[in-house]
Amino acid sequence: MGISEFDDVGAHLLEPEESVDSEQTGIDLDEGYSPPERPQELRAWGLTAREARTHESLARRLARELPDVTDQWDGDGIGDSADGDGEPIDDQVGGMRAGRLVAFDVDPTDPATDYLAYDVGIDGGAASAEEAAIHIIGDEDINAGGGWRL
Repeated sequence: MGISEFDDVGAHLLEPEESVDSEQTGIDLDEGYSPPERPQELRAWGLTAREARTHESLARRLARELPDVTDQWDGDGIGDSADGDGEPIDDQVGGMRAGRLVAFDVDPTDPATDYLAYDVGIDGGAASAEEAAIHIIGDEDINAGGGWRL
């Protein structure tokens, strides 16, 4: 048996660090593919023949627009609630927080007494979420011992 042309294969192979180097091989096989960060504009106007012949509506163009990024917040002041009027306390609720409410003596003949209570102060200083959500407003029509309307 003679020497084959494949006996000295190691002499023809590239070093491991040069095996993916396109400058040495001239082949860009291991470059890979990096997909775009955003999907292609498949929802863009003009992809079909019908869309190419017609114009895109203004409403559709405006829906695709991205808002301008600014450093300014367009709040309306004080509370900076975008959908509110900017007041920290709602004028229909009142600013005085109720503590623990205790019902007045209930008169079974008067249904209005079911809704009367008096404030005995904040109990222990730690109110539950339900208790903290209750605010009181004064009502001049209630004369039963300085009652409050919830």
